Amino acid sequence: MAQRGAFSWVFFLLVSFFTSHGDALGVNWGTQASHTLHPSIVVGMLKDNGINKVKLFDSDSWTLKALVGSGMEVMVAIPNKDLKTYLKYKKAKKWVKDSISKHLYDGGVDIRMTGFKFYSWRFEPGYVAVGNEPFLTSYNGSFVNITFPALTNIQKALEEAGLGDKVKATVALNADVYQSASNKPSDGDFRGDIKDRMLEIVRFLNEKNSPFVVNIYPFLSLYQNPDFPVDYAFLDDRGESIEDDGIEYSNVFDANLDTLVWALRKSEVPDLKILVGEIGWPTDGDKFANRTLAKRFYDGLMKKLATGAGTPLRPGGLSVYLFGLVDEDMKSVAPGNFERHWGIFSFDGKPKFPIDFSGKGQSKMPVAAKGVVPLESRWCVFGKPEMKNSSKLGDLVNYACSNADCTALGYGSSCNNLDRNGNISYAFNMYFQMQSQDVQACDFDGMATITTKNASTGTCLFPIQIMSAGVRVIGDGISAAAGFVGLVLFGIFGLM
Repeated sequence: MAQRGAFSWVFFLLVSFFTSHGDALGVNWGTQASHTLHPSIVVGMLKDNGINKVKLFDSDSWTLKALVGSGMEVMVAIPNKDLKTYLKYKKAKKWVKDSISKHLYDGGVDIRMTGFKFYSWRFEPGYVAVGNEPFLTSYNGSFVNITFPALTNIQKALEEAGLGDKVKATVALNADVYQSASNKPSDGDFRGDIKDRMLEIVRFLNEKNSPFVVNIYPFLSLYQNPDFPVDYAFLDDRGESIEDDGIEYSNVFDANLDTLVWALRKSEVPDLKILVGEIGWPTDGDKFANRTLAKRFYDGLMKKLATGAGTPLRPGGLSVYLFGLVDEDMKSVAPGNFERHWGIFSFDGKPKFPIDFSGKGQSKMPVAAKGVVPLESRWCVFGKPEMKNSSKLGDLVNYACSNADCTALGYGSSCNNLDRNGNISYAFNMYFQMQSQDVQACDFDGMATITTKNASTGTCLFPIQIMSAGVRVIGDGISAAAGFVGLVLFGIFGLM
């Protein structure tokens, strides 16, 4: 998942089915949350906001059923950890049969030159992206030698199934597969350690008329480099430009994508289609991750998409998927605390800031999710404010934050201004909400108490969780969210 996902464990095989080439905007719908929204609620929210392209990170049948008849363009996925499986052609054939072909049946299918039906939808040619960012340097080459063989097997299986003209295989790649020693696009080329593999892939994609899928995150440029010019991360032309071979670049997105264009030119596939699989801006978990800057970024991006300007080397419309739709409180925070705050909407489907999806200067609050059931209006707070610092109290806070999401307490984040007691209460409440307000989850050795008084203060929201849709489908054989990915905040409160 983009440069943002340099340490992410979400690797996947994507299948996308497109209904038209006119709409440039889609959105990533992730579900790594302790309390998920019901799929039908999410589909309704997407439609209410005029979003008709969605990318999933699995192929869950419950979610797909909610999308049936919606008219949306859908990307589905399977875990990338299974890539090794597709080194065996028989396994690749089975995947195509189970994941694609079985949905094409009499009465529900109308295969023509212009597309095909999947249940009640009609689709134009789609894509199968074999793996997600398999060449990240943090993977230490784990997928370097298996991605291309898996890619070719999937494409061959699609062709053998009679779908070769309708569904194309590709690979979702991170922008770190290419680089420029001078930071100018014209010096762009594929990384030396993977160049041979990349040449195989891009030439195969070109031969099969498949796109190059790339995830680009301007926020990461700012986050990772303290000397990076802030304005250059945005698309509103407020900062200084850089000049390259007679071309002026006013933002890092254009420069990044054109660096890829140069790499493709040098690989003798200058016209290979490019699709931006992920792009976005987080709203918490870092000093640059907030709603004000997120709005600024999206305003510039939406305007760019609406004008169809493209980049200097790729003028014309861009096709992008925003990352992401809703916050996910169980994502790994290895890349940074912001990982759980990429959503345009909060975990409960409430919009965070005004946004103009049309790019025509009509910025307004998106339509919130309808039918979401919140838990009771009650919070778990620190009940012993007179208690002095102790290792026991510190252990309890660390336990809470290891099993819940305390990322808003980090430096520069929305709850970074709380005092000692506020920090403790926040940690206790996040654990309490994670446990669906189980009264036993608000004990902490007698140091916590449940209150009906909203504990939120200033910019810091003490959230109330929602009734999770995940628990409703256990009986249907679909796993509910399980396990916790926590952030140990030992010592952050000065408790020791």
